[in-house]
Amino acid sequence: MVVLNKIYTKTGDGGETALGNGARVPKYALRVEAYGTVDETNATVGLARLHAQGDMAEALARIQNDLFDLGADLCRPDMEKDHDAGYTPLRMTETQVERLESEIDAINAGLQPLRSFILPGGSALAAQLHLCRTVSRRAERLTVELSRNESINPAALRYLNRLSDWFFVAGRVANENGATDILWVPGANR
Repeated sequence: MVVLNKIYTKTGDGGETALGNGARVPKYALRVEAYGTVDETNATVGLARLHAQGDMAEALARIQNDLFDLGADLCRPDMEKDHDAGYTPLRMTETQVERLESEIDAINAGLQPLRSFILPGGSALAAQLHLCRTVSRRAERLTVELSRNESINPAALRYLNRLSDWFFVAGRVANENGATDILWVPGANR
């Protein structure tokens, strides 16, 4: 269990932060950027939850919890040394990826196929879900870049890739199952 009784530590005053394995790195390090953007994604999901109800609110709550798992995974480098940690580090699992895939398939099954790109917007919830989508895509890009330089859990990257798709189809559901999606009209204002 986590106990936070002192919020500031002053250990980051020099521009460094600690990773999950205790290593100190600059706050601008790519790994910190990646898990920081996952945290930003989580904050946007919190805003979306303000507009969600029922199954959608429950799904968003699950995703928020997963995003904390993902941040914990990304903040601990050296997966190959997990057995030396003295505890089992938290890592994303294929089960979490598969759950997103199942939900995407179930959600998308009730939607009409798109014949145009859609503009982010419509209902308040749909607009927030599109913001979640774009921020999660940025987190994915940073994590892909990180994976080119350091080892990461492949399930973490797959989860991020599926997550933006989940937000996209959920945004369509929030727009009356796509009926009130705002369609892109190419060249409309030329």
